[in-house]
Amino acid sequence: MHTRLNGRLVIATLCLVLAAAMLLGVVVGESRISFTRAMAIIGSTFLPIPADWSQSEESIILLIRLPRVILAALVGAALAVCGAVLQSLFRNPMADPFLLGISNGAALGASIVLVTGVGYGAGILGVPVAAFAFGLGTIYIVYELARVGNRVPVTTLLLCGIAVAAFMSAGTSFLLFLSGENLHQIVFWLLGGISGRGWDYVLLLLPFVIGGSVLFFSISRSLNALMFGEESAQYLGIEVESLKKIILVAVSLVTGAAVSVSGIIGFVGLITPHMVRLWIGPDHRILIPVSLLFGAILLVMADLASRVLLAPNELPIGIITALCGAPFFAYLLRRRGREA
Repeated sequence: MHTRLNGRLVIATLCLVLAAAMLLGVVVGESRISFTRAMAIIGSTFLPIPADWSQSEESIILLIRLPRVILAALVGAALAVCGAVLQSLFRNPMADPFLLGISNGAALGASIVLVTGVGYGAGILGVPVAAFAFGLGTIYIVYELARVGNRVPVTTLLLCGIAVAAFMSAGTSFLLFLSGENLHQIVFWLLGGISGRGWDYVLLLLPFVIGGSVLFFSISRSLNALMFGEESAQYLGIEVESLKKIILVAVSLVTGAAVSVSGIIGFVGLITPHMVRLWIGPDHRILIPVSLLFGAILLVMADLASRVLLAPNELPIGIITALCGAPFFAYLLRRRGREA
């Protein structure tokens, strides 16, 4: 009971922190708009508030900043919760959503569209759709290569993921060589970012994040059992192979959707669940919602930093997360080594 009470308190606190971070992300920007005016503009979509702001201010808040902040929160939540689940599946804190080559496959799909123009008939969603499809195709190839009869050994799955990821990365590198004037677009996508993303991207990602999060929470007890080993989970009546399939399909869908709208943003899915596990323990009934919220906060703040550090220029979010995440992860590894 004490643990659950603490968990609820942590979740409630993080919800407040996330709300504050998102409000800060909406208010702060190159164009100065006061907090009260920004809140009034947002509130006017629900309430009959007299408009004492310009059309440009309304467009900045409702069409640029608000969807961008929401998208950052969704991407961060998606990567963090997928990282938490995969670290349990592999029983390895080094696991992250990109481990199985999903991001490499998505990068190849996006690069094909950007270089050849194939898929532009789908409009602005041409790149996300191609990235999503290639990401799912990659995990299917990895799964089929790793499958031994009706079983999928976790170690074999990991090694196949590394091999297929290297192959997909080689394909992306080849397209970079051929890209010509499209080089900047591909590199910016590979570095990760949500600049210029509107409500259509939010609507594209939202059902995957909600559906995936609900599913992961519903199997949290099974994930707790899986951490003690596959044999122990089977003794408790869990269909381990079926659980693996559910996890892989769900993680692939959620990660593929996140990568398709934001490009490759590293370290969020690796660092966040690792930090949360050290903080609140391994119980997935608490770990999953806390990782989701913490990942959302982390990426909202990283997006804000990407906008203000070199304003009016904008840094890709992937650079911010790598600059912050890599040293911290090295510190965690060093700390684990000393404890061992």
